[in-house]
Amino acid sequence: MSDLNDGELPAGSPDHVGLVGLGLMGGAMATRLRGGGHTVLGFDTAAESMQAAVCAGVIAASGAGEIARRCRRVLLSLPDSAAVETVVETMTGSPRPGQIIVDTTTGDPNVCARLGARLSALGIEYLDATVSGNSDQVRSGETIIMAGGTAAGFAACEDLLRLFASRVMHVGPCGNGARLKLITNLVLGLNRVALAEGLVFARALGVEPAQALEVLRASMAGSRIMDSKGPKMVRGDFTPQARLAQHLKDVRLMLAQADSAGLPMPLSRAHERLLDSAVGAGLGDLDNAAVIQMLGPAPTLPAPGH
Repeated sequence: MSDLNDGELPAGSPDHVGLVGLGLMGGAMATRLRGGGHTVLGFDTAAESMQAAVCAGVIAASGAGEIARRCRRVLLSLPDSAAVETVVETMTGSPRPGQIIVDTTTGDPNVCARLGARLSALGIEYLDATVSGNSDQVRSGETIIMAGGTAAGFAACEDLLRLFASRVMHVGPCGNGARLKLITNLVLGLNRVALAEGLVFARALGVEPAQALEVLRASMAGSRIMDSKGPKMVRGDFTPQARLAQHLKDVRLMLAQADSAGLPMPLSRAHERLLDSAVGAGLGDLDNAAVIQMLGPAPTLPAPGH
């Protein structure tokens, strides 16, 4: 394989992959792709993300259109479905039958299903291959991927998906990957806010949050979210693995789907209000563990009077 710092993509190389979106998740994916022996042609509208990716060995593209022209397999890691539709429109200006678009964005299931049908008519495979896990878990290959789309499209990209995940599942037609991501994020998010409230409650009762976390993890109340977010909450370390504002976006997608199904979703509606307040308080760009700051004094602060 050629030197990845020479700025040239090997013509016709079978191992090059396009990646649009090089933020927290996309940057982690680029690292895994590079580690798996793939040349990565990437693009992001944020100059800082582009620079970091190039320093990590990604070849910079001028835009999504160039990636579409030069890569058969293209991954998307974008903020929302509106961004996905804009990028796909750019990519399909000159359709390339046989191309595969793997959309890892947590998006609107209805948009995913519509994109799948439209791209299929152009001879392009589309997978909504959503990722259950944060950027650190992507870097260590410990996520779960739920891919909606055709069996053929899934088979053609399974090798890439296995670079990010300990388990990869084909879950049916386009849209199902996004639906299952919203389901998992609903439960995960409520687990996270329950943990935050429990740690604040511990502090109020005079129990050190670190001790409470140790007991919680060993008890029937334990959950995997405690392993990844508990230490961050106890330390007050809100360096983002996944941003709080992104989860608010996800909760709003959940509620839109619930409204269509006539479900009340009282816990998720309360969660939306809490996250909306957190974003209003300036916490949106912090890790989603920062929700604890909306529930009481941060666990690491001294108790009043000390």
